[in-house]
Amino acid sequence: METKKPKLKLAVYWGAACGGCCVSVLDVHEKLFTVVENADLVFWPIALDTKYKDIEAMPDNFIDVTLFNGAVRNSENEHIAKLLRQKTKILVAYGSCAHLGGIPGLANFSTKKEIFERIYEQSESTINPEKTKPQSRFTVAEGVLEIPEFYNDVRSLGQVVDVDYFLPGCPPQTERLVEVFLAIVTGAELPPKGSVVGAGTKSQCDECIRKKTENKQITKFYRPWEIVDDGETCFMEQGIICMGPATRTGCGNRCILGNAPCRGCYGPPDDIKDSGAKMMSAIASNLIEKEPQEINKILNDLVDPAGTFYRFSLPNAIFRRKLV
Repeated sequence: METKKPKLKLAVYWGAACGGCCVSVLDVHEKLFTVVENADLVFWPIALDTKYKDIEAMPDNFIDVTLFNGAVRNSENEHIAKLLRQKTKILVAYGSCAHLGGIPGLANFSTKKEIFERIYEQSESTINPEKTKPQSRFTVAEGVLEIPEFYNDVRSLGQVVDVDYFLPGCPPQTERLVEVFLAIVTGAELPPKGSVVGAGTKSQCDECIRKKTENKQITKFYRPWEIVDDGETCFMEQGIICMGPATRTGCGNRCILGNAPCRGCYGPPDDIKDSGAKMMSAIASNLIEKEPQEINKILNDLVDPAGTFYRFSLPNAIFRRKLV
């Protein structure tokens, strides 16, 4: 009599995240039945009432696969990251925030002090004459209240614990998640530890179907709403910033096929160490025939270059935060 293969034990957790990655897990639609048939969800804060103490009571390596989405912003995120690493055989950094720090990582352009001052003192809707700010420990009559400590730095998952695989995207394409899950279920040979899975190795530009000229020259930068895209020509040649030169393939060029420039959520290919440096190089190569005064005029039209070039990757960049 054939013995039924035991189900995998699957966990999903969100750190500093928007919830989009959890929605992408639900977006498997009818393929969810394949997941349910082959795996039991043992931890997923958005859907299950599992307590942290339940995870702590599990033996080490009890969970087969954990999809950890979100950056590490506070002490709770860090504690659960380390706990799930201890309890999990295969830990996957799921989505841009876990992979590279994501949009929450843009907070590294500010310090904790600056963030708290803006939120609790200076914002237009704040009335706080006492300038009260959150404390990680506060004593009241009933006892001591504790909330997670807000760190000065936002970190990616790989900067906190050892990660087995990285599945990029904001959010990752559901098709890629299913492919990775089925590979684990079927016992297929997995790529080397530390690999980026569900993505390609080339840049978006290598697969882009938009028309490009050999000697393109940028004369002005536009924000997307300031110019009518012709639907055919390379965004950069039209003066619209596109992160294609610094972003790996794997999403199917979905933004570009939808007539929107690439935002960079899949992160840089393996041969690019810093998205911002690559974008500066790509832009500079289109300005080499111009006079310095003209170059300065063109670059002055570029709004928020740091936030644009490092939208998803600042914590993992060479210079990963504002100097303090």
